[in-house]
Amino acid sequence: MIYEAITVGDTHDFGTKTFTAEDIKRFATLYDPQPFHVDEAAGAASLLGGLCASGWHTAAAMMALQARYLARLAERLAPGQPPTLGPSPGFDNLKWIKPVYPDDTITFSGLVVAKRISESRPAWGIVSVETTGTNQSGEPVFSYTGHVFVARA
Repeated sequence: MIYEAITVGDTHDFGTKTFTAEDIKRFATLYDPQPFHVDEAAGAASLLGGLCASGWHTAAAMMALQARYLARLAERLAPGQPPTLGPSPGFDNLKWIKPVYPDDTITFSGLVVAKRISESRPAWGIVSVETTGTNQSGEPVFSYTGHVFVARA
């Protein structure tokens, strides 16, 4: 992927993920075993009103879709070359806006909100992408602004 090919205002559809009760419980059992993520009755008794996905599960699903999307984009922009994305120096404003319940389908998309040349590594730029997850009813459930190093030409 070439830094110069990225424009502030570009939008990207990373894809969708449907969260099943089984997926929610499996992820939570391994990584976030809070009662409302692993047990329907506990979820119903919680302020969340039902079994729901861990926010980290939502973030992990987004990351998987985003990484695959960016690999496809990099291949399209620079066929046959290794991806020129570096690591992420971090993110801002992570929000779990609404619970993700079993059978919710979340669509993840990104908006390029900023880009700049790295001061410490001028061969690289830093691109900032505001990513959102929206459920099947059009309600936002997840958002964050991520930053990633992208090689310059």
